[in-house]
Amino acid sequence: MALLDKFRLDGKVALITGGGKGIGAGCARAFAEVGARVVIAARTRSDLDRVAAEVAELGSEALVVEADVMQFDQLRALGPKAMEHFGRLDILVNNAGGFPPKPAAQISAEEFEQTFRFNVSTAYELSRVCAPLMVESVGSGCILNISSVAGRYPTPCFSAYGTAKAAMSFLTRELAQEYAPKVRVNAIAVGSTKTDALNLVLTDEVERTMVELTPMARLGEVEDVAVGALYLCSPAAAYVTGDVLGVNGGLERLNMQMPRAWGGVG
Repeated sequence: MALLDKFRLDGKVALITGGGKGIGAGCARAFAEVGARVVIAARTRSDLDRVAAEVAELGSEALVVEADVMQFDQLRALGPKAMEHFGRLDILVNNAGGFPPKPAAQISAEEFEQTFRFNVSTAYELSRVCAPLMVESVGSGCILNISSVAGRYPTPCFSAYGTAKAAMSFLTRELAQEYAPKVRVNAIAVGSTKTDALNLVLTDEVERTMVELTPMARLGEVEDVAVGALYLCSPAAAYVTGDVLGVNGGLERLNMQMPRAWGGVG
């Protein structure tokens, strides 16, 4: 096999949560471009339909599933739906997640637990359901968790999101040990990436500061993460598991400056 052929996903099936926009949609397009069929799950049908059309233009097929990952009955159904439609499951991308920067004093324990559920428990449950389906259908598989640099470096106003992503990164390493050698489990620690979620807080001034604090002197693009995802989910990474790949412009601290509880900026 030629080296570039190791990045092909011909005939494989990938399930992607949060597949209607942003990084999830980028992964769907990247995987389709190299031959994979995709199952894209999200809450908004119009977003899913748009991504499915883009996948079709790339010569592949997308199964659209409206689902709220916070509803575990809907979450657990995703793997079986992929199996029913395509007859196999090779790749799972746990992409759905998020939570905005917020002072700890304003985050109740209930909201903290919801953040953990959205970012970690959903990925755990879907991985637990899908890993056996991969092994049963094709003998092996790959799980990719979209984590964050916020889970590596503490900073003010990220107590909920940062803690959740730190747990997600460690869960990646735990499952990699348990599922080896049949199913590889990796993660990407993304940095500030231009998505709809980031745009909610991105002013010209905020963007300038973030770019200044990023060694690569720019914010990330969805395609930057999608290419990393393609590598980790392809045969090119056949000997890689339990790794958390940084796709974050070289950040050694968060580039979003937030206030401390009693004055100053972190």
